[in-house]
Amino acid sequence: MRSRFEAAILAIALGAAPLGAQVFLPMKAGSVRFLVIGDAGTGGREQYEVANEIVRYGKTFPFTFALMLGDNIYGSERPQDFERKFTRPYKTLLDKGIEFDAALGNHDDPNQRFYKPFNLGGNRYRTFKKGNVRFFVIDSNYLDPEQLKWLDKELAASGSDWKIAYFHHPLYTTARRGPEVEVRAVLEPLFVKYGVDVVFSGHEHIYERYKPQKDIYYFTVGGAAKLRKGDTHPSPLLAARFDRDRSFLLAEISGDSLYFQTVTRTGAVVDKGVLARREVRPPATTTGAATQPKTR
Repeated sequence: MRSRFEAAILAIALGAAPLGAQVFLPMKAGSVRFLVIGDAGTGGREQYEVANEIVRYGKTFPFTFALMLGDNIYGSERPQDFERKFTRPYKTLLDKGIEFDAALGNHDDPNQRFYKPFNLGGNRYRTFKKGNVRFFVIDSNYLDPEQLKWLDKELAASGSDWKIAYFHHPLYTTARRGPEVEVRAVLEPLFVKYGVDVVFSGHEHIYERYKPQKDIYYFTVGGAAKLRKGDTHPSPLLAARFDRDRSFLLAEISGDSLYFQTVTRTGAVVDKGVLARREVRPPATTTGAATQPKTR
C-alpha cells in the first residue's frame, strides 16, 4: 500500500484532480489570475499534498502564473534538491507553462536569482506587469540604498491601475516572531506615497489578512509546506486568520476588483472576498472573519 506521500507524488505526476473544487472566483474574460504560495520548498509530504490540491483547483480556476514569497528551497540547494523541492512537486503546473515568479527568503541562497525557473533574471529584485497590474518583487533580506532607489523610481513610473508588492518578511503579523517593524519603516512610506494596493509576504507559517493599514491590504501566506499551529492571535486589525493547516491563495483581478480565496491542503476554503483598488470608492468590502474557520 502506498503512503500518503507516495500517493501525492503519483497524483501530481498523473495530473489527477478529482471534481469538487470550491471556486468562488468569477473567472471573467481577460482577468489576471494567479497563485500565491510562501515557504514552500521543503520537499516534504505536506508540500506535495498542497501542490496536489493546487493542481486540483487549477482544473477549475486556470491561473497563468504563481507568486513565490520566499524560502523557496530549504536546506541544501544541489540540483537534486531543486528537483525534489520544486520541479517534482509542481511538475503538472510547469508542464502547463505556469510561470513561477520568486522572491528571496531568509533561507534562500541569493544565487537562486540565477535559477531560470524562478524568473529573477539574475537580480535580487525586479518588476513585471500582467494586464493592468504591476508587480514589485522586493528582497526584504537586504534593503540596501540601491534597491530602495530602484523601488522609488519604479513605483513612480508604474502607471498601472494596480500596484502589488511582494517579499518575504511581513510588515504586519500577530505571529510570535512579530512584524518586521524596521522593514516596515523603510517600505511602507514608499507604498503609501505611490499608492500600492496590496502586499503579500510569507516567513510566518500561517495565513493572515489585515484590514487596510494606511489604505493597503496586507496578506501573510506562509503555509504552503510548513505550519506553526496556534501562532496567530486575535487582533482588531485582522480581518481573517488561519493556522490549523497548510494553505495557499488564489487571486483574480478584473477591472477595479481583486477577488481572492484561501484554500487548505484538504481543499477547504478558509477565507474569500473581493477588494477594491485603493483609488476607487467606496472602500473595499470583504468576506471572512478574524476568527479561524473550521475545516473538514
